[in-house]
Amino acid sequence: MSENDHYAIAIDGPAASGKSTIAKCLARELGLVMVNSGAMYRAVTWKMLELGVDIHNADSVVAALRAMQVECGVEGCFSTIAIDGRWLSEELRASAVNQAVSVVAAVPEVRELLVQKQRDYLKHTSVVMEGRDIGSVVFPDTRYKIYVDASEEVRAARRSAEGVTDSVAARDKADSNRKTAPLLIAPGAVVLDNSHHTVESAVAAALEILRTQGLTKK
Repeated sequence: MSENDHYAIAIDGPAASGKSTIAKCLARELGLVMVNSGAMYRAVTWKMLELGVDIHNADSVVAALRAMQVECGVEGCFSTIAIDGRWLSEELRASAVNQAVSVVAAVPEVRELLVQKQRDYLKHTSVVMEGRDIGSVVFPDTRYKIYVDASEEVRAARRSAEGVTDSVAARDKADSNRKTAPLLIAPGAVVLDNSHHTVESAVAAALEILRTQGLTKK
């Protein structure tokens, strides 16, 4: 178990696989805090863009990062994120952030800072954390790992329905090929194919996977 017997459920997967929805539902079902790690990277990316930082220059990104105050919290059963005292929500869904976040997230110093903040949640509570490297990097020792996947066609259709125009294939390539914490199926993770599930059936499947991994509902 983690510090104070708190534990993490790792939900990883590519863009538009449905991992966020599954993670939210699991958190509600199990009475845990849901942490969206992607929101942290989006928040830092949003601030970089607001400052006019050249995100393709790693030194510039690191310099700006060192001047930022990044604050993570909890509201209800969901994680929150603030940069320099500004709590962010809708800003994180901007098209410019969608297009830039993979670049910023590939900077090792960005990942180092945010991974530590993700781990810090376990000092206070158990979590369902979703992202791309939760089971492989953030909490590699957790026994509770699910990799949510779906076909590229299904994921592209979901992004389009949400009004997002960035390429799923391009995002997959960027996330899978970055040198630091690439997207992959973590050792011990069980793959959940979410191409054709309803929300209810996907959550039921995830709960069954967690049961086989030793989690009992409290």
